Amino acid sequence: MQIVFLDASTLHSGELDLSVLERQGSLTCFPVSAESEIPERIANADIVITNKALMTAKNIAAAPQLKLIVSCATGVNQIDLDAATAANVLVSNVAGYSTPSVAQHVFTFILNFATQIPQFNQQSRAWPNFPIFTSLAHPCFDLAGKTLGIIGLGEIGGATARLALAFGMHVQVLAREGSTAKLMPELARVPAEAFFASSDFISLHCPLTPTTQGCINTQTLSQMKPTAYLINTGRGPLVNEADLAEALSSGTIAGAALDVLSSEPPAADNPLILSQHPQLVLTPHTAWSTLEARQRLLAGVAENIDSFIAGAPTNRIV
Repeated sequence: MQIVFLDASTLHSGELDLSVLERQGSLTCFPVSAESEIPERIANADIVITNKALMTAKNIAAAPQLKLIVSCATGVNQIDLDAATAANVLVSNVAGYSTPSVAQHVFTFILNFATQIPQFNQQSRAWPNFPIFTSLAHPCFDLAGKTLGIIGLGEIGGATARLALAFGMHVQVLAREGSTAKLMPELARVPAEAFFASSDFISLHCPLTPTTQGCINTQTLSQMKPTAYLINTGRGPLVNEADLAEALSSGTIAGAALDVLSSEPPAADNPLILSQHPQLVLTPHTAWSTLEARQRLLAGVAENIDSFIAGAPTNRIV
């Protein structure tokens, strides 16, 4: 088996042992692959691994021996599933590997807003010159008693909810018409207007669909408390970024923390990249990327390849 990993640098920078991917064949790794480079690189591949490298219909057609595409992620939007099906190519993914890591990242955002540690750290070198022993320059607050609103109560949303409950927070979930979600039925499902108006923090964990795209916009932001914070570790296009930048600038909400943007890397003129708001925190899509999460992801990719070779493919999408 010829196995080609098109963008191995999205998984590791030398700290992981990729030899587990060689159990079933010869492995060729490329750090990244531009779309124009992909047809030649996979021409003789039996198995392709991709995180963000595009497996379009054209690229799938360029690999006549191709039997399996493994998404080195949960999402498969980088793969033309219809073309894969037509070519009799199986597609698999890896789910659940980043749940504790992303929930941890969400709560790091929440705790930083509650404690103002980044702001206090910036002024800590001036501490010898303080007139008193402490600083009240950046007001802090307790999380106990505050309300966390979750949009999308899947595995990551549920893990985040459990952390919030451990801190003594109230947790509520945005009610969705027709939802059959069963996770944590004890949590209140709250209609949209009341949900936005009563949440001290709102954390996004829903999938990106035509219905959810841009669901955080001028209208929904205007319904939030001026003391509330928005957190997005889900999908960038859930948020209208221009509307959020304006809401921060005008004081409509107190702050926001985002690990994802609508395009990545973002354009230099992205309104959130340009914003100088002191309570806007951006991390470059790192919530998923703890060492342990990437080890779990690697193990999942290897298992998908092993099970396919054994004739009993797991985590099959098509």
